This record gives sequence, structure tokens and C-alpha cells, in this order.
Amino acid sequence: MRAFYSCLFYLLIPFIIVRLIWRSIKAPAYRHRWSERFALYNTKFAQNVIWFHAVSVGEAEALFPLVRQIQQKYPDAKLLITTTTPTGSARVKAVMQGSVEHVYLPYDIPGVVNRFMQCFKPRIAVIMETEIWPNIFASCGENEVPLYIINARLSEKSVSGYQKIPALISSALTHVKLIAAQTQDDADRFVAIGAKAEIVRALGNIKFDIETSSEITRQGLQLKVDLFNGRFVWLIASTHKDEEAIFLESYKKIKQKIPELLLVIVPRHPERFTEVRKLCEQQQLAVVMRTSNDVCRQHTDVYLADTMGELKMLYAASDTAFVGGSMVPVGGHNILEAAAVGIPVLFGPYMANFKEIAEGVLHADAAIQCQNESEIISAITALHADSAYRQSLSEKGKAFVRRNQGAITRVLGVLSQDI
Repeated sequence: MRAFYSCLFYLLIPFIIVRLIWRSIKAPAYRHRWSERFALYNTKFAQNVIWFHAVSVGEAEALFPLVRQIQQKYPDAKLLITTTTPTGSARVKAVMQGSVEHVYLPYDIPGVVNRFMQCFKPRIAVIMETEIWPNIFASCGENEVPLYIINARLSEKSVSGYQKIPALISSALTHVKLIAAQTQDDADRFVAIGAKAEIVRALGNIKFDIETSSEITRQGLQLKVDLFNGRFVWLIASTHKDEEAIFLESYKKIKQKIPELLLVIVPRHPERFTEVRKLCEQQQLAVVMRTSNDVCRQHTDVYLADTMGELKMLYAASDTAFVGGSMVPVGGHNILEAAAVGIPVLFGPYMANFKEIAEGVLHADAAIQCQNESEIISAITALHADSAYRQSLSEKGKAFVRRNQGAITRVLGVLSQDI
């Protein structure tokens, strides 16, 4: 089955290249560093590395605290982080500042994977969340590299997909030493697709072990003083196509009740910055771009964050935040960063990727879920009117995060036997 999969992957390479070119029209970074995706390197890298793979920005952000703990505990260890997306790559380079090796994950083709393994000779492989690559997993087994999947999560939809190719997936999972699942439901789903029950453990979600330094908070509060001119700041984080239009319409209606309202938008993907600005201007809304360094005036409607890596600071500069990817069927994004900073958190109905977190935070009365535009308007109006309500949500949100921390310690305890 794996031979058939590999042949199919080889045949798809031209289409994959075309897809990279297509994506590079809006995100030019996709046309760079193709050689890394084929494990063709012109640089000599460290070997015997501890190898982590994080697909994109969200997985990388969750991984960083664990990586820092490993660097502190094992200062002589050589670390490699691979990503799939350019935004994930940029975030690794910005945060880790050259303290780790970084390349793109190689395509899951035998020859390519072999070159990657020979180049880095990993002594342990740690995959974040849901990535299952048959040839990479098999190569780890052949080279006796202990392979872990950490912060592992699996949706019911993914289970249905993987169960259609049981021979391929179950054989890949035989090379995994341990699957550290976020929840018991996730653990059960991995068993359902072929993992042996004895290698699956529910160790919690490392995204709760979020790092929010006092300096980030200070910078955010200073930003609010310097740029936001005493406005009531409503931040929309990680928005997707067709989502901003919902919030812009809501903003115009709320603005009639709250004249001092300022909408801060942080698009999920940098290639959409210009598109979102044009959308705001089409709605005849006055926009200030983050990179312009301009101050928001009383007539400013939208502050558009056209930068990467500043979301925590922008949360700290806000009065309330709505986490996007949840008003359109994307599956939601991580609401824990906003809760940990200590501001009221809102999100929409589409939270399939963060189902347990959404259920938990709602059960704790620590966030607000809005099903439609009407509920968004009601929630923001109520939050603006009642500072005690805002404070209560903030405190409950921080308490919810604190109660669920500790997964990094448990995961590091498991990994330490092979580091």
C-alpha cells in the first residue's frame, strides 16, 4: 500500500509545483526555497538533532514553550524545527532567533525523505498534532528514530477519512513510540484509526501552557495609550475570507451606539492584508495600517494589523477580542492566547478544531459564543456598558487557562527518555 502511495505522490509532484506557483501569486514566499521541500540543501546542518515538526504558525506558537524548556534542560542539544508554510517558517525564525535549525518539511517521497534523514540524522522525531506521513514514519522506524506525536488531536471527520485507507495509516502508526493526545476522545480516535491502545495517552493540551510575558503586556498597554486615543478597542483576530465583511457590518451598527468604538483587524494570512484594506475602504471606513505607524484619530474606524507575530501585544492593547475562523466554516482558532492575556473573549459557531476548549470555556462562563451578527452586536454592546462584566469574563478566562496547564511538563517527562 505504501508503494502505491509513493507512486501516486511522485505523479502528483507537477500538480504540487503548480499549486505552489498559484499560491505564490498572493504569497510570494511560496515561490522560494523549493529545494528544501525536496531535501536538497546547499548548507551543512547539524546532525543528531532533536527534530520537531509544526505545520504552521498555530502549531509553532504552541511548540515554542516546550522547545525553550528543552533548551534550558539540555543546553548542548541541537534542535531542528520544520514547518510546511512560509508563515510558520517566518515565525520560527523570528522567535527562535537562530537558536534552532530550520527548513521546510520534505515531501513524503522515499528518496526525498532519505536525503533529509541522512542530512540531519535525527535522534528523536516529534510531530505536532495531526500529521501522519507514511514514508517519513517508516523512515523513522528503519533508522531506529524514536517517533512521537504530541498534542495529538483528531476530528471525527479525519477519522472517517483515515479509516478509508486503513492499511496505509495503521502501518504508519506502527512506527510511532507514543501518541500524546490532547483529550481522551482524541486518544480513542487514534486507536480507532489503527494505533495500539498501549502507545496512546491523554496528556493534555500544551496550548494551555502559553507564555505571556509582562513585557508583552506592557507594550500592549503602551500601544493603546500611544495610538488608540482613548477608544474602546474591539479586536478581531485571525480572520478569513468572507469573515471581515460580517464584522464590518456589525461594527457600523454598533458604532451608532458606541461612537468611541475602534475595530482592530488581524487577518490570519499576510497575503490578504491588501484585500482587507480595500474591503474596508469599499465600506467607506477610515483605515490606519499598523505599518504606517500613524495614530488613530477620532474618525478612524479600522486599525489593520498588517504585521506578523504581534497578536499577543495587540490583545493586551484591546478591551475585548473576537477570535476569527469561527464565523465561517474554517473550524476556529486558538482562543487561549486572548484569555491568558486577560481580556473578554468571543468566538463564533464554527469551532470544530477547538471543540473541547470551546465547550470547556463556555461551561466555565469564561467566554461568549455568538451564533450570528445580532448576537455579536448584543455581546459587544453589553461588554462596553458593563466594566464589571468585562472584568468577570477576564478573570474567569485566566482561571480557565491556569486550571488546564501542565501538559508541557507531562510531555517533556515522556520525551526525556529519548533526548
